[in-house]
Amino acid sequence: MRRWFMVMLGLGVALSAATAEVWRFDDTKPGTLPAGWHAAATNAKNPSVWKVVEAATAPSRPNALKMAAPPAGAKGLWGYGSVFNLCYLDAVRFENGELSVAFKALKGREDQGGGIAWRIQSPDTYQVVRFNPLEDNLRLYYVKKGRRVMVQNADVRLAPGWHTMRVKVDGESIEVWLDGRRYIDAEDDHIEGPGGVGLWTKADAVTLFDDFAVEPR
Repeated sequence: MRRWFMVMLGLGVALSAATAEVWRFDDTKPGTLPAGWHAAATNAKNPSVWKVVEAATAPSRPNALKMAAPPAGAKGLWGYGSVFNLCYLDAVRFENGELSVAFKALKGREDQGGGIAWRIQSPDTYQVVRFNPLEDNLRLYYVKKGRRVMVQNADVRLAPGWHTMRVKVDGESIEVWLDGRRYIDAEDDHIEGPGGVGLWTKADAVTLFDDFAVEPR
C-alpha cells in the first residue's frame, strides 16, 4: 500500500520532513506481495520467500511483511553462507533522502534481524544497514557484485520485540538511528546514483517489517 501523508512513525521516531511514501502492507492480501515489490536473493539462484502476513503486534495492524524462508536449494554443507534475502521496489528511485522501517526479529540459527537496502542496482549490488540481535551489533555495508564489505560497526543491544531503524543518506554521508538514537555516522561512495529500495535479511533470519517509509530528495 502506498500513501502520501504527514508521517509520524511508531516507537517515537519520525522522518524529518513532512511527507514520505509509506508502505503499511494492510491493504495487501496475506500470502502475497504488494504491487511493484520483488522477492530476490543475493548469491542464490532462487528468490527468498517474502509475503505479507497477519501480525497482531505490528505497529500498524493488521499486517506486516515477513521474510519467511531463504531461497530453496541455497543451503550448503556449512549453511547459507553469503546468501542475502532481499525484497525491493525498483519503481521508486532513491539516491539521497531518508528511509525508515519498524522491524521485529523472529528467529534464525545462522543469523537474525535485518534492515534496509537502498541504491539497489540489482539484487547483487546495493548499500544496506542491518541490526543482528545474535551479534548485538548494527552494521553498514555495501554489496557489489554479491561481495559484502563492512563500512562501519556499532555495538548495540536491544530487547526482543519491535524496533525502528532510520537512515539518512546525503551523497557519501550515511547516518543510521535505532529507536531514535544515532549509532552510525559514516561515509561510503562505493554505490553511486539512484536505485531501488527494499528490505533485507541474511541467511535464515526470519523477520517482520512494517511501516516502511521512503523520502527521496
